[in-house]
Amino acid sequence: MRKTYFILMLVLTLFLNACNTKKQESKNNDSPTIESPYFGQKPPGLIPKDFAAGIVSINGRNEAGISFSPDLDEVYFTANKKDEETAIYFSKLNGNKWTPVKRANFTNGGKNEELYPFVSLNDKRIYFTALDSIFSDEKIWYVNRLEDSWSDAIQLDSPLNDDLVFYINQAKNGDLFYTNISKRKMYYAPNKNGEFSEVQEVELEFGHHGFISPSQEYLLVHTRNKENEKRKDADIYVCFKEKDGTWTKPIGFGNEVNSNFNEGCPSITPDGKYLFFSKSNDEDELSNLYWVSTAIIEKLRPKQ
Repeated sequence: MRKTYFILMLVLTLFLNACNTKKQESKNNDSPTIESPYFGQKPPGLIPKDFAAGIVSINGRNEAGISFSPDLDEVYFTANKKDEETAIYFSKLNGNKWTPVKRANFTNGGKNEELYPFVSLNDKRIYFTALDSIFSDEKIWYVNRLEDSWSDAIQLDSPLNDDLVFYINQAKNGDLFYTNISKRKMYYAPNKNGEFSEVQEVELEFGHHGFISPSQEYLLVHTRNKENEKRKDADIYVCFKEKDGTWTKPIGFGNEVNSNFNEGCPSITPDGKYLFFSKSNDEDELSNLYWVSTAIIEKLRPKQ
């Protein structure tokens, strides 16, 4: 009996040691980027947090318009310092580490500035805005994904480019949503077998720099604060789609997201979990990227 007990204790000891060793090895080998695809950042709750400070969000620089690939292993965003051309930057998750942030330069110098990237939800394209001079030739361009790179940049063949446009993004069904700069209004181009042959205005009370949720349940916009006429800062609002296809009046996020400084350029991650936006914390208007759980959006949804 004592011999059997001894054998059982020995087996149990060896088993526990093996488990502890495996657990320790796992702990040593894991990277924060494996636990979270967002540069190892701890995901936020209902209180916005600055995103990847010192890596993506850098003091003394503007960042805005961030977009992740569907697998969350690539990130693209707009950035520029004062008196510097606006450009798109990117990083990729390689194994368990993010590559150093680099400039994309999709047009290979064909355009002076590139901004507001959006990775399509089928991961086949990146749409973006390119221009030579502000408020003169902003158009929507795209690159196609190749095996291990991107194609040459192509200007989108669509009547949406008949005017000055920017801040394009796409719903899950392929419809393109964008801002018409000249009219300061939101428009969309329905997806018709991969073609975008017509454009329609999105009937909103106000708002631009709109971002559509993947299922088109809601649309995020930013505009000058509407609650206080004395304020000149921009805030973020959400419009929910009604059953008849119309949009609700824009609803402000209140002090949980908005402040007396500028908030704008909202976007939603492909998994629908997080709202990203640019936020300035001082009067020099330089903005960094912040993120918050999209549960904050559901809190604003009107009761049925």
